[in-house]
Amino acid sequence: MFEAVLEQGVVLKKIIDAMKDIVTDANLDCAETGISLQAMDASHVSLVSLALRPELFQMYRCDTNTSLGVNFTSLSKIMKCASNDDKITVQADDNNEQVSFMFESTDKITDFDMKLLSIDAEHLGIPDTEYMATITMPSAEFARICRDLAIIGETCVISASKEGVRFSVDGDLGCGNITLRETSASDAKPDDKVTIKIDDTALELTFALNYLNMFTKATPLSPTVTLKMAPEVPLVVEYPIESGGHIRYYLAPKIEDDE
Repeated sequence: MFEAVLEQGVVLKKIIDAMKDIVTDANLDCAETGISLQAMDASHVSLVSLALRPELFQMYRCDTNTSLGVNFTSLSKIMKCASNDDKITVQADDNNEQVSFMFESTDKITDFDMKLLSIDAEHLGIPDTEYMATITMPSAEFARICRDLAIIGETCVISASKEGVRFSVDGDLGCGNITLRETSASDAKPDDKVTIKIDDTALELTFALNYLNMFTKATPLSPTVTLKMAPEVPLVVEYPIESGGHIRYYLAPKIEDDE
């Protein structure tokens, strides 16, 4: 038996919204230690990794490890039926044939049963990587940068150095650059700060803006976002989920020969 109760159902709605454009079908792996998911997009350019710890939930019970194979388009449609203030209960029996959702408000209870899929997906080992640059910034600022640059071109060059982090685009309309400098300690609230940790070497990598803009769908989940970069390995874009978890996106850099 698996059961999880989320007092703030809007959190689950935001998590599904943040993943539905990238993930089609995937297994939600439920264990005593929480819920996890790893899935690649259809073109195998990006990967999403989700971790939700038991403390995120008002009540969490998982008697045996189980995988819930879900279609995210269907799940997203069901989540649209929940109000932001609803309490959401998720239940699944050990037979793994369906998962049930109950949305509760003060004067209404709505319940849905969704058929589960049998998804044969290998668990992708994400190697431990030493990242040369770690940039933490307001998530809304990152979303604005990705949205604005996508007007001009399709690829974004992210350059990190001790002086700051620069987002550059070169397209048919012209070119543009947005540079962020590290915020001094006294200048801003923690959620508004830009912090840059970098090795001595400056770093420059190119990424597809359409994927970065898909990742920014997770902005409502967290006031901050962390970018981790190293040469020739995927960029990590991580959104912490307050009180128990995170959502991480991995995006392979574009190689010059591809363009």
